[in-house]
Amino acid sequence: QGQLVESGGGLGQAGGSLRLSCQASGSICSIKNMDWYRQAPGQQRELVAATRGPLTNYADSVKGLFTASRVNAKNTLYLQMNSLKPAHTAVYYCHLWGPGDSWGQGSQVTVSS
Repeated sequence: QGQLVESGGGLGQAGGSLRLSCQASGSICSIKNMDWYRQAPGQQRELVAATRGPLTNYADSVKGLFTASRVNAKNTLYLQMNSLKPAHTAVYYCHLWGPGDSWGQGSQVTVSS
C-alpha cells in the first residue's frame, strides 16, 4: 500500500462534523485490516475503529458517531466524525496492515466547545 498521507483534520465545533482522509500511494485492494487510532495530549494511543474484512468495531466512546470506510478505487480510507465533542480532540492516525504495515503521518483534530 506504500505511504499513507492524511488530510481533513483541523478545527471543528462541538456538534459539528469533520472527515479525515487517508490516501495510499499504492493499491489497497488486497489490504484487509484498516484501523484508525487517536492520541490525545498526555494519553496513550487509542484504537478508535478497527476494520477486519467487512466488519468494523468502534470504541464505545465513538460508537454511533464515527464511521470508517474505504474506497478501493481511490486507494483512500475515510473516518467520518459526526456530533463532535471537545473530548474528540486528538491526533488521529490511519493504519493499514496485512499484508504490509503502514501508518499515516497523523492529523490534528481540535474540537471547540
